[in-house]
Amino acid sequence: MNDKQAKELVRDTFESEFKKEKFDKFITELLKKNFDRSKALPKRSGNQAVPEKYRDFITSWERLGRYEDPEGRIIDVLIVYLKKGQSLYRSRVAQRNFVADYLRGNLGTKSLKDAALVAFVSPDEEDWRFSFVKLEYKKEDGKVKEVLSPAKRWSFLVGKNEKSHTAQSRFLELLKSDKEPSLEEIQKAFDIETITKEFFKEYRDLFIKTKLELDKIVKENPAVRKEFEDKNISTVSFAKKLLGQIVFLYFLQKKGWFGVEKGKDFGTGPRDFIRRLFNGEYISYKNFYNEVLEPLFYEALRVDRSFNDHYYDKLNCKIPFLNGGLFDPPNDFNWVDIDLLIPNELFSNEAENGILDVFDRYNFTVNEEEPLEKEVALDPELLGKIYEKLNAIREDNFDEYLKALKSSAKENEFNKEYGVYYTPREIVHYMCSESLIYYLESQLDGKVSREDLEVFVNFADLFIENEKVAQKKAENGNENTKYKYKIPESIIQNAEKIDKLLDDLKICDPAVGSGAFPVGMLHEIVKLRQLLSVYTKNNLNTYDLKRHTIENSIYGVDIDSGAIEVCKLRFWLSLVVDEESFKDIKPLPNLDYKIVRGNSLIGFPEDWRSDIGNKISELESKYFSETHPDRKKEIKKELDALILKRLENSEGVLGYKVDFDFRLFFPQVFKEKGG
Repeated sequence: MNDKQAKELVRDTFESEFKKEKFDKFITELLKKNFDRSKALPKRSGNQAVPEKYRDFITSWERLGRYEDPEGRIIDVLIVYLKKGQSLYRSRVAQRNFVADYLRGNLGTKSLKDAALVAFVSPDEEDWRFSFVKLEYKKEDGKVKEVLSPAKRWSFLVGKNEKSHTAQSRFLELLKSDKEPSLEEIQKAFDIETITKEFFKEYRDLFIKTKLELDKIVKENPAVRKEFEDKNISTVSFAKKLLGQIVFLYFLQKKGWFGVEKGKDFGTGPRDFIRRLFNGEYISYKNFYNEVLEPLFYEALRVDRSFNDHYYDKLNCKIPFLNGGLFDPPNDFNWVDIDLLIPNELFSNEAENGILDVFDRYNFTVNEEEPLEKEVALDPELLGKIYEKLNAIREDNFDEYLKALKSSAKENEFNKEYGVYYTPREIVHYMCSESLIYYLESQLDGKVSREDLEVFVNFADLFIENEKVAQKKAENGNENTKYKYKIPESIIQNAEKIDKLLDDLKICDPAVGSGAFPVGMLHEIVKLRQLLSVYTKNNLNTYDLKRHTIENSIYGVDIDSGAIEVCKLRFWLSLVVDEESFKDIKPLPNLDYKIVRGNSLIGFPEDWRSDIGNKISELESKYFSETHPDRKKEIKKELDALILKRLENSEGVLGYKVDFDFRLFFPQVFKEKGG
């Protein structure tokens, strides 16, 4: 198969709704002669084929065949059909565990398999998921045994609404090759790190082009130059913010929230809204940034139009009110009176190297990668990696940065010199798990052993479907069943207590960076509380549970304002992914007093006491959910006055300047936990 044929095959398979014959053809070309169709199994459904714990999610499945790689590892090819009403995203844990049970031989297939290539198909969606699911095994006494760990899944979201650029780049060489691929080569095709590195190089080039274009405009336009000088706006910070705003919209447009027709529900909008805006499908324009993006950013997304069903006349479509602060003009830039005429070619051009051209080639997902669930797409953690790479760049060292780009070694030296580091996901996950185990163990007074807590924290994903059925059977008096509790009995007996401890937990990161640790803790807390809800019946939906956790448990500070903005973005996206309402999207919370800029190393003396803690707590709680721009300003003004009054005299009284103190900014933590 040549290059052109391989690309056409990937496009034909992955840029349309699921077609079994197309998928079959792709698999045949990928796995070559060793793909054994004699091992096919016709579609299986009903109680025999789908265990009870999965019946809320899956209706049937079939096997197209079996592949044995050059090392003798077995990879089966499956199609799994989801139940109507079960989305590809929300039932992802059940999907992964279902295939894991299949690989273990628990679905009537008996023999152990190493991995599976699976098409997950939902009757409600035009897109589908192509996954690689793998279990770990080890040999003991000559026998193969499964390592006690949940299955891992790597997935492409493909279909009518998705581009196949990423899939083409990952599968092209395997399709063109005449030799049968190994399990490792197939797994490598699902590797997201390669995609992230490729995207960042293009993003970096876009940042440089945008910054240089802004330099030219500032130099040639006196009105823009005066506004930038008066408002202390640098072209570096403006370029970073502009690209950040656009990439944020690329994440959100996957929800179908933008470009919605009048009278229709959110969720029905096009998944390529930004491209359609540029193509003039909503309004005609002369300058895309000045006439389209600025009104979208600084008016449509910032103003509550719920009185008019969120319809925005200037763009002739519905646009949700997002709130949150991301789309506030930088340093109160006067976008209404100042014409900032960024050339249209910066966004899209015949060479296809504009901002939209590059972004259009990639798949974006609002779902952050988890240790067991990896989507081959750009996820919100990407924002943290961009921060790591670009945050060191300032107006005064931009030329030095351009010189450093001439060699990767010099670029690394530049980043190290300016002190920006990023913690890998695996380390973050370990830190979060260990922190939670230590916290729970210290609070439970020996009622639950550390071993039981380790099983609970590390394997919640593996057991949740089983626990739901086991609990249901127990409540109905039917305990003589194959569905036994797998979570330790001590956890079940203390479920209410553990849930309360997780609800009361306060997490304060003194060097929050781009939010890796608190975002990781958010996901862990939500996962554990959802498992506990099987026993406690505290059934909060995922969105409400996340929002409640962010409001009551998460606090962070960093000396770098760029890090703070990225951290907020990740928390907002973590909420967006679980927003279920298509009638009326909830505005994002204000995080200005949850994730704050300041030097956490220099505070007031230990014996300092605040007399305004209760007032600050009350105002911060109001500010978190306030959506009206004027009321937001009033609350912020009152809060800032209270806080600044305590900070402004610090140098004269203490002999050193204080711009942050935990007790002043986060009084609720110290009131409840004593620090």
